[in-house]
Amino acid sequence: MPTETNEKRKETISRPSLANTGAMSTFVGAFEVTSKLTGQTRQCRFSHMWNGIATRHSDTIDTKFFVDGAAIVLGLAHTAFVKFRERTGRDLTDREASFIAAEYLRERLEEEDERPLYDVSEKDVLRLIDQIGIR
Repeated sequence: MPTETNEKRKETISRPSLANTGAMSTFVGAFEVTSKLTGQTRQCRFSHMWNGIATRHSDTIDTKFFVDGAAIVLGLAHTAFVKFRERTGRDLTDREASFIAAEYLRERLEEEDERPLYDVSEKDVLRLIDQIGIR
C-alpha cells in the first residue's frame, strides 16, 4: 500500500512529434507525383488546413493542396485523430496531419485518381499514420 514516503511515481512519457513551427503553408514542402499508369508528373503544394465541421458540416480535418495549380481538398476522418489520441496519449499535430494528407494524395495521384475532394476514411488515416511511422 503506498504511503507518503513510498508513493508510486507517475512518469510522463514524451513521444517525439513533428512540431507546428513556421507558416502552415510550409508544413509540407512542394513535391512531385508521377502516375504509375501514364508517367505524367504532377506538381503538388500544400496550402492549409481547417476543421471541416465549419465549412462542410463533416467530422473531418480538411487540408488543401494545389495540384498543377488546381485546388484539391482532402478531409481526414476526425475519428482517426481520436483513436490516435486514445492509443498514444497525445494529439496529432497539424504538421503530422498535413503529412498524412500529402501521402494519401500521393497514393491517389499515382493511380490517376484525381478529384476535387477526397474523404479519407478512419481506416486509411490510421494506416497512413502507421506507414509514415507517427508514434
